[in-house]
Amino acid sequence: MKRREFITLVGGAAPAWPLAARAQQPALPVVGFLGTTTPNDYASRVAAFHEGLKEAGYIEGQNVAMEYRWPEGRYDRLPMLAADLVRRQVAVIAAAGPPAARAAKAATSTVPIVFTSGDDPVEAGLVRSLNRPGGNITGVHLFLTELNAKKLGLMRDLLPHLQAMAALLNPTSQNADPQSKELQAAGRALGLHIDIFNASSESEIDAAFIAIAQQRLGALVVGNDPFFFSRREQLVALAARHAIPVVYDLREFADAGGLMTYGTNLKNAYRQAGVYVGRILKGEKPADLPVLRSTKFEFVINLRTAKALGLTFPPGLLAIADEVIE
Repeated sequence: MKRREFITLVGGAAPAWPLAARAQQPALPVVGFLGTTTPNDYASRVAAFHEGLKEAGYIEGQNVAMEYRWPEGRYDRLPMLAADLVRRQVAVIAAAGPPAARAAKAATSTVPIVFTSGDDPVEAGLVRSLNRPGGNITGVHLFLTELNAKKLGLMRDLLPHLQAMAALLNPTSQNADPQSKELQAAGRALGLHIDIFNASSESEIDAAFIAIAQQRLGALVVGNDPFFFSRREQLVALAARHAIPVVYDLREFADAGGLMTYGTNLKNAYRQAGVYVGRILKGEKPADLPVLRSTKFEFVINLRTAKALGLTFPPGLLAIADEVIE
């Protein structure tokens, strides 16, 4: 073989080497993220989830791929979306919110699932126990439902002469009945009469606020539900229009103009979920990972809204607030 022919042969073969090497690389593991409402609603939570993945050594596009599914607030679409992730043969499903967690659990008994849920995961039937979840599922318990009594107490501290108030729940949610019972029990302990109002659509939210205003109930507590989070702008606007003091569960409501919020620090919870997904990708089993419980809670006060309602927060409440929006 002539020298020129040899150089041409080697030079022509060289570009194929990296292509062959890339073809031999194993496919990236895929994490399925099953949301409950919209990508916009979950933007900060997804970012926190990725922080957790990074802590565990995984970065999207480098050594892990992501598949996102969003039902746009239509819970009836969740079973189909969960089944689609199972057919996609994802390595882990991250289920964001109680409806997504239930759909993922119903869709598979083999694909590992990491949930974030405001409901009690044992009572909801997601796990056998917090310390020994069993099966293919574990996650982070947000304690949102259990904090309703605390929210009533905060409203009573703001309005000490309050005798009756409303509670807004989503009747299509599995946790509506437990929340109703908890709120009624907490109200009795505080000497408060609690009227339950139901809403699962924009028009029903409008109607509920009209009824609450007509009945002259002194305040409102909004129950824990992803649908209400997706309608936070509407809820805050209606509270201002009807001059109703409202306490919510997540700080994003206060950022949107809500009077006050008390609930779990969601960014920390979703970061923890990301870490758990990373650990499972490395080979750990969900059954061996105890359900984590939120330890960071936030009490946020919006003084601008208080002023618009003609309310003054007592010094004691201002002193314990984690943040005061002025």
